[in-house]
Amino acid sequence: MTRKLFSAKPARIGRFDGPPKCDEVPASLVNGTPSDLKADLVALLGKEIVFHRAIDLVRYASDASPYRLIPQVVVLPRTTDDIVKLFRYCRETGRHATFRAAGTSLNGQSQSDDILIDVRRHWYGGKVEGDGRRVRARPGMILGHINSLLQRHGRRLGPDPASSHACTIGGVIANNSGGMRCTVQKDAYHTVSALTFVTPSGAVIDTSSPDAEIEFAVAEPRLAEGLLELRRELLADPALADRVRRKYAIRNTHGLRLCALLDGETPLEIFRRLLVGSEGTLAFIAEAVVETIPAPRVTSVAWIPVPTIDEAIALVPGLVSLGASAVELMVAPALTAAGQAFAETPSYWKSLDPKAAALLVEIGAEDQDALEEKQRQVIEHVSAARLIQPVEFTSVAEAIELAWHVREGLLGLIGKNRPEGSTLITEDVCFPPERLAQGAHDVQELLAKHGFIPGVAGHAAHGNLHFTLVADLDGEDGRSRYSAFMTELVDLVIKKHDGSLKAEHGTGRNMAPFVVSEWGEKAAAMMWRIKQLADPNGILAPDVILTHNPNLHLENLKSFPQIEGITGSSQCIECGFCEPVCPSRNVTMTPRQRIALRREMSRQKDGSAMLAQLQREYQYDGIETCAGDGMCSIPCPIGINTGALIKELRTRENSPAAEATALRLAKHWKAVEGLSRVSLSGAHAFSSVFGVKPLTALTAAARSVVNPDLMPAVPGPMPRAASSLPETDRNGAAAVYFCACINRMFGRDPARPAAPSLAETFVTLSKRAGKPLWIPPDVAGLCCSTPWKSKGYQQGHKYMAQALADALWRWSDGGALPIVVDAASCTLGLKEDIATQLEGERKEQYESLKIIDSIVWCRDLLPDLTISRTLRRVAVHPTCSITHLGLAGALKQLAGHLAEEVEIPVGTTCCGTAGDRGLLHPELVVSATREVRAVLDAEPCDAYLSANRTCEMGLRHATGRPYESFIFLLEELSRPEEG
Repeated sequence: MTRKLFSAKPARIGRFDGPPKCDEVPASLVNGTPSDLKADLVALLGKEIVFHRAIDLVRYASDASPYRLIPQVVVLPRTTDDIVKLFRYCRETGRHATFRAAGTSLNGQSQSDDILIDVRRHWYGGKVEGDGRRVRARPGMILGHINSLLQRHGRRLGPDPASSHACTIGGVIANNSGGMRCTVQKDAYHTVSALTFVTPSGAVIDTSSPDAEIEFAVAEPRLAEGLLELRRELLADPALADRVRRKYAIRNTHGLRLCALLDGETPLEIFRRLLVGSEGTLAFIAEAVVETIPAPRVTSVAWIPVPTIDEAIALVPGLVSLGASAVELMVAPALTAAGQAFAETPSYWKSLDPKAAALLVEIGAEDQDALEEKQRQVIEHVSAARLIQPVEFTSVAEAIELAWHVREGLLGLIGKNRPEGSTLITEDVCFPPERLAQGAHDVQELLAKHGFIPGVAGHAAHGNLHFTLVADLDGEDGRSRYSAFMTELVDLVIKKHDGSLKAEHGTGRNMAPFVVSEWGEKAAAMMWRIKQLADPNGILAPDVILTHNPNLHLENLKSFPQIEGITGSSQCIECGFCEPVCPSRNVTMTPRQRIALRREMSRQKDGSAMLAQLQREYQYDGIETCAGDGMCSIPCPIGINTGALIKELRTRENSPAAEATALRLAKHWKAVEGLSRVSLSGAHAFSSVFGVKPLTALTAAARSVVNPDLMPAVPGPMPRAASSLPETDRNGAAAVYFCACINRMFGRDPARPAAPSLAETFVTLSKRAGKPLWIPPDVAGLCCSTPWKSKGYQQGHKYMAQALADALWRWSDGGALPIVVDAASCTLGLKEDIATQLEGERKEQYESLKIIDSIVWCRDLLPDLTISRTLRRVAVHPTCSITHLGLAGALKQLAGHLAEEVEIPVGTTCCGTAGDRGLLHPELVVSATREVRAVLDAEPCDAYLSANRTCEMGLRHATGRPYESFIFLLEELSRPEEG
């Protein structure tokens, strides 16, 4: 199969040369996994789940930590039997394995230089049990998705880390993650009630089984007896037992959880508890049952600004006693930076005294009256404080979202503004609550002493502080400074304040050398004995949590070379927040991985075999299967749009001949529309006689000869050809109706009636509401220009943008009439893209036009429509364009008028269609909609709604459901009753 090769050399700026040893991938891995290891694992598990190419090893080498290890192979097991086989292989060969789920861990616990086991892709899934009182989840289930399932039951999980929309339940349990609202009593350790796990020896144990205790003792007799012996030893040492209890009275994720020896009375009870926070070092967790907690029905937030940290922290105990669900501390420099970066933040933030601080307080209640009473009590509690501004609570959803965005956006602010090539290291420590104020001062002084940003923030209600180090670790001076800081931090937290060195982020590799410093020789020795009992061959996650290497935290630090492309892409902190929304996440790679690969290309020397190999493999994985939807920029703390980066790379690939062809297509787009309708008519006639499978086979054969990034596929039933546009009258029209070219080409789903068309339906609906639409007679041949932009064809993009701008100005009579668009992707293109291709007066004219999406138009029609009946349940898919336009809520609101229940399936994000990319690469749409299809298969709906024709086609192919524009259902259910 022939593919285009992307050969543009990445920018050489910011290379990582000199000591420490350059972290470029060695030439020995140019062919990927060593042949003997690859052959062994393929024979053992099957080639589909063994990832062995050079590009696979590189993309899995990075996580959210400052470390980088190159795995020898990546395995994506599907079953516990696969895990058992892997463990046996490691025992027999002396190899070791490390688990990775979402890769959002900050301390290097999900990295390996041997076998890396991905437990996200094939381990997704969860269900609610007991009317929401508990959930049963697999380790790859995203935490935020679980909470979405629980929402209808008024429940949620106790842990709520800031990464909740990216991290998985497996990682949360493995790290005993906390969060803003998570108390010690509600963390994973206290709410996990049952586990199914696989021990390194290969035993599979379900702790909820009636015979589990016996099965565990039979399968792991040495481990069972050893745990009881350790329990006896700890109980026999009252001083150490008391110290263990005290240290876990506050947040502590440093080392193995010795309190399990006190809390569990039987071997299995002890081991189940030990697995929480064990970071994959003791066993593999295949499934977990987690008890849930009530979620408040109404919430509100307020900022409480005061002149000093001491005054802020003095308010915390009272706020906690009044039932505040979260109390977050932020210092003035952070608020000032946030005030400059985020719109609509309080104006006084920009002029705060650097010594000032503020608390972000959240309270919740069962009803509005109870909430207002709590608000009154809080305001009364802080009334005696020296408030910089009066305290005002808000329950407005957008304001609450902004407040938390500010709190959680600190990492992004620092990451975005850090010097090129520098490393971002996030630490978290915990102090006894009564020592938090002094601890905060001490940490700030220590940061300033070593030349780091003296900013702290954290979960004040729990004594938990976070701070970020921006360090240049390329040279000896930078590493020495970091090492000296860590040494003094240990003394500060442990010796002075008796706190914990890791509060909620886990131990990982960066705090493993300091376990003895916090716990002492005897307690650390007990942890080592637990590790040796559970994993006598040392096959799981060496150097994670426990290590004999005192300099481990200074080794395998990754470089951050500058890469080409859009502003900000070089500042990626590799946190992985982007991954759950990426359409290609289940088929090729994610935005984080696309950037990690560009960085590796920058590390490589000109002309290296590894560089050439990565460029060849990147063409399909990195470029062809990127939807370019830009959804990754929304959860990204820095706002990086990796889709825009890939579009730049596509532009570089386009030859002058290709640019000329694209320009000719733009100039003759009217003919293209006609040919498309003819082709669709032929395809529909062919499939109606022979079925769709022969047509699919024919296109598959053609794609095997022609580049599949040029030849579309027929992945399923194709829509009918669009019918002619209805005649409309300019006189009395309330708006110009720009019928998008995708709706002028593609008609209705073959499972739906051929008529009326979308244009006919929209015209009828608007007229019914007293706001008639006018379709310009010369609309054919004009397009929003997005197809040219997404493929990087600059000349065609500019030509079509200017042609459409001129037409819209003329049709609207110089802006006198608004312009309504019936496809969200086209609305987005008209609103955000067309003007970038215009200049001077033409640009000024265009920017004065009022462009309205069909969702907004129909929402405003509702008061003038009568909904005669409703459906029981409908599914809604807000496309990426709808999300970028901020209209997902409006679409759901519209659907709420049409059905008793509106379902936006868990996992809904960009469908991956991306114009024609879903036809060029249908596997992309299957990847993007995997979770959506599972929801719809489990509980079908009466109708499936969206607002973009090509997206609806992609959803039809991937889910088997006949998605159509919401306009059809709105028109149908608002028809006047006959007679």
